Amino acid sequence: MKAPSRPTDDAVEACWRPVYDSAYLEKIKPFHVTPERMYQRIGYRAIMAARWTFDRLTGYGPNMTEAKWLQRMIFLETVAGVPGMVAGVLRHLKSLRSMKRDHGWIHTLLQEAENERMHLLTFFEMRKPGPLFRASIIVAQGVFFNLYFVGYLLSPRTCHAAVGFLEEEAVKTYTHALQEIDAGRLWKDKVAPPIACEYWGLKPGASMRDLILAVRADEACHAHVNHTLSGLTANAPNPFAYGASQLP
Repeated sequence: MKAPSRPTDDAVEACWRPVYDSAYLEKIKPFHVTPERMYQRIGYRAIMAARWTFDRLTGYGPNMTEAKWLQRMIFLETVAGVPGMVAGVLRHLKSLRSMKRDHGWIHTLLQEAENERMHLLTFFEMRKPGPLFRASIIVAQGVFFNLYFVGYLLSPRTCHAAVGFLEEEAVKTYTHALQEIDAGRLWKDKVAPPIACEYWGLKPGASMRDLILAVRADEACHAHVNHTLSGLTANAPNPFAYGASQLP
């Protein structure tokens, strides 16, 4: 049997090629699109009500432990991975029924769902939820999936706007986590899981701060994409190139 060959220096270096430029990552800050149209206001109010409720149920605030941070991140990422998949599947089925092209939306929506799933798998490497937590995820996914499914059939614009506002809140949350890290209260000297190196191109031994910066940039991208899609007609061409991740 032939012995496996060692990876070349070029191959190893390729694993370290980051998805995001470090200067770009530091520039990402919380932002907000002012809801002006009715569908935007409905989406915004729905997300604000959901966040207010979830924050109080989970005790979100200052002085959270690492375990609580991970618990929150894992739960939210199981929810955040639903909209892109639901929207992508519905548009896929519509394309099959109508026998017409989708104009590029499906790829972007499924890419969003995959990205959120990778967030989940990365944080899962750091904390393994118990049976009760897993049960709550099943219930939340069942409820949210069906609500979003029906909502997208009725008003895709409202759903995309809601996801845009949801991702704005995610940017705020991850910015809060970065502030805690910079203050030395969270994940001191903790390295990111190896899966983060493989997915975001972080160097081996990258810190948790490096990981959170990349995740925050992903969420900022999703917010911009969904706010943009919410303002387009269903048959408009997708303005985003497949694989694009940085804000304009």
